Amino acid sequence: MSPDSRPSTLLAQLWRQLPFFFWLVALWMLLWGQFTWLAFFTGVAVAVFVTRIFRLPPVDLSGRVNPWWGAVFIVTFFLALVRGSLLVAWQVLDPRSQPVSSIIAVALRTDDDLIMTHTAVTASLIPGSLIVEADRTRRILYLHVIGASTAEQVEHQRRAILGWEARIVRAVGSRAQLAVIDAATVDSPRQGGATP
Repeated sequence: MSPDSRPSTLLAQLWRQLPFFFWLVALWMLLWGQFTWLAFFTGVAVAVFVTRIFRLPPVDLSGRVNPWWGAVFIVTFFLALVRGSLLVAWQVLDPRSQPVSSIIAVALRTDDDLIMTHTAVTASLIPGSLIVEADRTRRILYLHVIGASTAEQVEHQRRAILGWEARIVRAVGSRAQLAVIDAATVDSPRQGGATP
């Protein structure tokens, strides 16, 4: 590599990591619950510290963003939040039944750390399910799910997680990941078929 190409390569790497840098700043401000200039500048300082001291391999973004599927993901996520909150509240308040919980394994269809992370975080944020382990090598998420006592309920939860993976891939995944999702037999809990 020639000395002249090093600065342009460094700039290209910084440009690719810019969304994550801004995400760290936003996360810092959310953690403090303040959207002030002080929170912003301390967030920038923390983001610089984290990205320079704790260097991780760069995450390659797909470069593809579908605004329609991004909106679909956001709307369905908020609906799932409301539905999950109501279901969990009902299970807690209903004196006639004790909710049964299960640990389920969901084999993801795509082979990407970022998609796996987004799917795991989405599943954990919806009340009633929580990621207990993620097997990165085999691309399996293990979830603790409340209210899944029968085989049909467990399968419904598994298809729901695969549905979140599909929505995330359709919103920000690569074309190769999109082809894998489109070829899958199960996309959401409303569709039948066996999981791949």
